[in-house]
Amino acid sequence: MKLLVPVDGSSASINTVKKAIEIAKKENFSIKLISVISLAGSQKYKRNENFWRQVDGSSITGRATSIDDDESIRSLKGNAMELLDSIVTELDFGDINVEKEVLLGDAYIKILETAENEKFDLIVMGNRGFSGIKSFFLGSVVQRVISESSCPVLVIHTNVES
Repeated sequence: MKLLVPVDGSSASINTVKKAIEIAKKENFSIKLISVISLAGSQKYKRNENFWRQVDGSSITGRATSIDDDESIRSLKGNAMELLDSIVTELDFGDINVEKEVLLGDAYIKILETAENEKFDLIVMGNRGFSGIKSFFLGSVVQRVISESSCPVLVIHTNVES
């Protein structure tokens, strides 16, 4: 049996991983942790980086070279993998088989694709993460995963301020 656990680095998602570990230990599940990097997020980073180069004059003088999109995405992927590595290192997974993967795209789409393509038995998600005001009661990613998933979705209520 396999659990899919999306992680965004928020305290809520870390608490969700802890709950997933409890379930996996009791039911002899394996766990796959995924972190999804949004293309929109990398575009915002690029836009802000360009803005600051204009403010400090480097875009005019040529002192700073533009960060290539591939380079910024590699950096974001590296940071996400470091997050997943630190979760596996710091939490007690015991004998649970753990996989990690960083994906690029819309979070809900990548979660659904992974669950479907790899035949997961259960998706375990927190009810909120780093999504801000968009997710007044329940995160928009969680809502879409619940409504479109071909496998059961367990939503963990997290009482963590994000």
